[in-house]
Amino acid sequence: MLAQLLSLLLFVFNADRMATLFVGAMCAVGTLNANAYGFPTLYAKIAVFFVATMWLILDQADRTGRDYPLTRVKYALVMVIVPLVLSASAPELSYFLYLRADVITSCCSTKFTPETEGIAAEMSGIGPAAALMRPAATGAAVAISGAVSHFFGRGGMVFFAAGAVFFIAALTAIVSVISGYIYEHPNHHCPFCVLKPEYGYFGYALYIPLFLGTAFALGAGALQPFRRIESLSATLPARLRRHGGAALVAYFVFGLVVLWTIYRSQLILFG
Repeated sequence: MLAQLLSLLLFVFNADRMATLFVGAMCAVGTLNANAYGFPTLYAKIAVFFVATMWLILDQADRTGRDYPLTRVKYALVMVIVPLVLSASAPELSYFLYLRADVITSCCSTKFTPETEGIAAEMSGIGPAAALMRPAATGAAVAISGAVSHFFGRGGMVFFAAGAVFFIAALTAIVSVISGYIYEHPNHHCPFCVLKPEYGYFGYALYIPLFLGTAFALGAGALQPFRRIESLSATLPARLRRHGGAALVAYFVFGLVVLWTIYRSQLILFG
């Protein structure tokens, strides 16, 4: 499970570094577009990342119970996770096997633009106000449900749902408007160029707290149904509070990075 967490980071980092090998590629987008398996692999690895994180959180909680009450649940989940990992490994293997250096691929400027079709184009075409209002509204829901989960050890499933929705809204905002502040260019919407050294690897400051916050929020929701198990009753409420608190801290860091990005861009623009 830990290897799967690192695998996502290494896959994205490797895709960005390989961009120099393909004609037309400027960042990881061009590398992932080199064949039909790149982006499906990325989406599958993101799903595996969150599922593996939830399993690790369940496993950690199970080890605190004197009778290991979640053992059946954990290994039932393994039977679900293994096919998911294999389904991610198949396109990943195909992706690397069918990479061809003589292929002319497309760069991010042709994919993340409102003039094209697909999810990337739709995310790029959302107006700045709407794109920022969505994470603001869902962020309020995250803050409230996270505070309840942290201070009272309840509401984990609401926190779970709010965290998942906030993750999607935040990614949309990054593509639609936040990336433009980083690039200081209103028509550059790529969510991968922010990981490049010329932008100070700034994307890692955005993505790491966003992914960690979502992982802890999902973990708190995954633990919620087991609060009434007798052997976990002494430790699980405190664990829920810790996960809720960790998620809120990570989301708060993400929000600070976003605000700093906008503020810094305004300083540069107006001197």
